[in-house]
Amino acid sequence: MTLPTKQLSFTIVPDDQGEQPRTYANFCAVGHTPFDMTLTFCDVRPLSETDIRSAEQTQTVKAPVVSRIALPFGVIPGLINALQEQMKAMQDAQAQQAQGWPSGPLH
Repeated sequence: MTLPTKQLSFTIVPDDQGEQPRTYANFCAVGHTPFDMTLTFCDVRPLSETDIRSAEQTQTVKAPVVSRIALPFGVIPGLINALQEQMKAMQDAQAQQAQGWPSGPLH
């Protein structure tokens, strides 16, 4: 005997009770395996003279990894859509702010 299936509709929201500290990254490398997509976030800092000389030799700069996240492929389209929506909202807000900014000397 099979049990009847029931469709549920819900929204997943972050549970910030065990709040994680915010981590800054200004570079993201993307790679994949046959099973998932991996995002490697790094913090690229200004280069020292030694770093610059090394980069001239090797054509590479090493940056500390701050986080590496593996995502199943099914999550990627939603991630892309969410990033595009956030980018559009940010651009719209910046455009509105620029239009509302006074155009003359500020006293």
